[in-house]
Amino acid sequence: MRRIIIAFIFILGSFPGFSQHKSWDLKKLEDINLTRNTDMDKPLNFISNSSDYLAIGFPAAMLAAGYIGDNAALKREGYTIAMSTVATYGVGFILKKAVDKDRPYVTHPYIKNYREFSGSSFPSGSTALAFSTATSLSLSYPKWYVIVPSALYACTVGYSRLHLGAHYPSDVFAGTALGIGSAFASRKLNQWIRNESRKRKLKQQTGE
Repeated sequence: MRRIIIAFIFILGSFPGFSQHKSWDLKKLEDINLTRNTDMDKPLNFISNSSDYLAIGFPAAMLAAGYIGDNAALKREGYTIAMSTVATYGVGFILKKAVDKDRPYVTHPYIKNYREFSGSSFPSGSTALAFSTATSLSLSYPKWYVIVPSALYACTVGYSRLHLGAHYPSDVFAGTALGIGSAFASRKLNQWIRNESRKRKLKQQTGE
């Protein structure tokens, strides 16, 4: 509970008007955005945009392969990742509407945004989806050659949102927490559903 309170205070401190002094949140964004290499804008924008496609593409491909090959394990993992993606989209949408935080370049016009971004700033949806997908894949296939590239990809997406002027660091941190949390919660929920299903089948078999 103490950690949650500290994190909540840190996030509140990033909102304009909460503190009279320039927040660490804004300073860190300035350090990254105002001194960025603009040659990296297009590649990072491409990587950033890919989070939506990969978040949908991975579970869809796994489910398709699972049904075609009649692979129960692949279907199970596909549904688990799909559930994490849906949860990330849903909770992220609710938070964006509830918090309704302006993009940093709106509040601070000197921030150099690569383009106009739709929706509000908190949390970072692209970061949330990237970490949701990366965490889900790492939990499904806990091998270094899955975990390392997945983590690097998700971190790159998070960095890209600052580089492009789309978010504050706190938005990215919140997106990271949302994505990782959705992946773990989805896995736990699917495990509970499978366990309950096994219990019902066992009761039917034993006639209880």
